[in-house]
Amino acid sequence: MELRTLKYFVAVAREENFTRAAAKIPITQPALTRAVQSLEEELGQKLFERGKFSVKLTDAGFRLLKRAEEILSLVYETELEFAAGKIYGDIYIGCAESDAMKFVARAIKNVRADYPDVHFNLYSGNIEDIEFRLDEGLLDFYVTLQTVDAAKYDSIILPNPDVWGIILRHDDALADKKFFTLEDLQTLPLILSREAMREEFPKIFGAALEKFRVVATYNLLFNAAILAREGVGYPVSLDKLINDAELCFRPIAPEFTSPLKFIWRKNFPLTPQAQVLLDEMKKLYSRHNESRQ
Repeated sequence: MELRTLKYFVAVAREENFTRAAAKIPITQPALTRAVQSLEEELGQKLFERGKFSVKLTDAGFRLLKRAEEILSLVYETELEFAAGKIYGDIYIGCAESDAMKFVARAIKNVRADYPDVHFNLYSGNIEDIEFRLDEGLLDFYVTLQTVDAAKYDSIILPNPDVWGIILRHDDALADKKFFTLEDLQTLPLILSREAMREEFPKIFGAALEKFRVVATYNLLFNAAILAREGVGYPVSLDKLINDAELCFRPIAPEFTSPLKFIWRKNFPLTPQAQVLLDEMKKLYSRHNESRQ
């Protein structure tokens, strides 16, 4: 079993697609396919379930992924000991929709300035999918609004918690209001985030949530904004996520906020490039706290 083949296998597992993985490595797709097939033959196990447009890891594939990441991480660390300063490779980050991502973006910009061979891959999806990918080593970090399991993850709470409110048309009769109360929300056709309905909304709205008239739900806000523009209803959203000349944001009063967390797995070695990003995040976090004192 060669290190090169393990790298190929991990690339396909992360991208869930042979074509994208081949472009990342880079290698031709037929050569990548042959390498993975040879690995499957060598191990006597099927590593991927192949679909029309994507591939998924089998149980055997997940077992190998954990081992492969441990092996490659050790190789990275060894290489660094003998080639100080040579940081390169990919970092994978699961992301919630939030303006607080700008804090992560600043860290990325700083890392790129010092290590131009480090590349970043942002991944959006539902909570279960992203947490699964993080736990299985397919993501290095996760930026989330959800409560963090301190037994499994370390975390940094990002500055400036997000403010909840509703999105509506500028020409809506209600746009003159400076804020909306919980009582106001109970009279409106609302469009709610499925993710937030599981944890955030019950936590901040309490019993009032049961009185909301929900006409639609959404996963990503872009499509919910289209529904708002067409007059279907009023999305409940975080501020600063929509840049649309026809729409505006009004906060909920009393103010409801949710902090964003930057999390990573406990007791699991990060790749050198991921460690560099984490160090930069901690540095920015420390500077922010000092500036507030």
